[in-house]
Amino acid sequence: MLSLDFLDDVRRMNKRQLYYQVLNFGMIVSSALMIWKGLMVITGSESPIVVVLSGSMEPAFHRGDLLFLTNRVEDPIRVGEIVVFRIEGREIPIVHRVLKIHEKQNGHIKFLTKGDNNAVDDRGLYKQGQHWLEKKDVVGRARGFYQENISVEDRNYLFLILEL
Repeated sequence: MLSLDFLDDVRRMNKRQLYYQVLNFGMIVSSALMIWKGLMVITGSESPIVVVLSGSMEPAFHRGDLLFLTNRVEDPIRVGEIVVFRIEGREIPIVHRVLKIHEKQNGHIKFLTKGDNNAVDDRGLYKQGQHWLEKKDVVGRARGFYQENISVEDRNYLFLILEL
């Protein structure tokens, strides 16, 4: 019934009201896109905000938590840092912690990741024959997060924790 009520409202509008509503909707969508693109430029990440989709990083992050990412080229990747990376052939990025770093004499850095809640490292997730990740695989590095349920007692509170 809701969709029929909406259509009735649209039919009752004159052309000017309908154009105004369409223009307002277009402004909202374009504003959201501009904000997203602005965040991409500021953070250097193709995806400045991501949602944790699995329990592999528990207890640090749970399903549904939001991570705020940056991906500045000049910042070196460190052991213990949480990175979001994309594997060739997979669409969904993965959120895991840097376990080991391998630096070659020429300064080229490769690194190995692991989920906090996983028993083994991520070599089984990487494409066949790949044993290390490179900087090009990184979508961003976690700089802050938004977590809804900190504990059972604090279920009604929302927290925003940022590390700048």
